Amino acid sequence: MSVTRRALLTGLVCGVAGYALPAMAAPGNARALIAAARRQVGVTLHYDPAYSRIPFPNGDVPRAKGVCTDVLIRAYRDALTLDLQALLNADMRAHFGVYPRNWGLRRPDRNIDHRRVPNLATYFRRRGAALPVPAAADGWQPGDIFTSLIGGRLPHTGIVSDRRGPNGWLVIHNIGAGAREEDALTAHPLTGRFRWSIA
Repeated sequence: MSVTRRALLTGLVCGVAGYALPAMAAPGNARALIAAARRQVGVTLHYDPAYSRIPFPNGDVPRAKGVCTDVLIRAYRDALTLDLQALLNADMRAHFGVYPRNWGLRRPDRNIDHRRVPNLATYFRRRGAALPVPAAADGWQPGDIFTSLIGGRLPHTGIVSDRRGPNGWLVIHNIGAGAREEDALTAHPLTGRFRWSIA
């Protein structure tokens, strides 16, 4: 099956082709999480980082658009009924000082906090979900969450698939052209690995 990788770096899109190999069996919750992420492919067609006022809890922007974090948020809601908007908001209200101050906020903002990669990474670390980043691509496990840095400054995230390509595990993410499953795990410097609620 042909898979196309398109990367967005400050508005520019570039493509690299890869090929998916057979899937590997993943444990129950990981399998459900990956399937929920995969169902977003062909549905979330655009990358749109605009600030939006959304309902709380279980708030979302229209599924035709979103950012990289929305892939995770929607997959965890759909597969495991875990609402990262509400969970992260509760933790930020109780422990605001441990979260990044990148945006100059003085209090939590439930419309956007959960849609920011550094906040999600902090939340996952606080849940004990952080794991070492493997030296080789084969060290990852389906259902793992990765974080990376595009161009040395743009945080990115996605879910490791149970399918493989020439460079290792595929990932399901939105890096500029909507939700995609593609061979891009090592396309940008990796900054984190998390395994949360998929045992």
